[in-house]
Amino acid sequence: MTNTQRTAEKTTDSAAEQWTAEERAAMKERAKELKASARRASRAEKAAEDEAAVLAKIAEMQDSDRVMAERIHAVVKENAPVLAPKLWYGMPAYARDGKIVCFFQSAQKFNARYATFGFNDTAHLDEGTMWPTGFALPRLTDADAARIGELVAKAVS
Repeated sequence: MTNTQRTAEKTTDSAAEQWTAEERAAMKERAKELKASARRASRAEKAAEDEAAVLAKIAEMQDSDRVMAERIHAVVKENAPVLAPKLWYGMPAYARDGKIVCFFQSAQKFNARYATFGFNDTAHLDEGTMWPTGFALPRLTDADAARIGELVAKAVS
């Protein structure tokens, strides 16, 4: 075995160890999502199946995450009806033209102390030279839900 082969082998082994079990599971879920998406026939069928998959994933969440995810789902649908619900790495997400704009990540998914609501770079939230793209949610108040609604509406404007 050459030095290059040994180095490549060591790099591969150490890189695999950098991912947590939760992160590897999320990547596997994403691969399943992509395969399922490729098999669907019509756009309407895909949209209906995607929303059903999001609602099913939300229903599987623990109580506090489920309540927040249900509320966020309603807030996003109300404030940005152009966004299509879909799973993204096993998490509820909302896309425009196939590109994820925002997403909810349950605390349970990655054994975190809070859930996260975040935006990808396709969201139109640019403000100056720095703006927030992720929010920690230990709980979701009425004021938080209203703020998320404003941000989601701005993200798709």
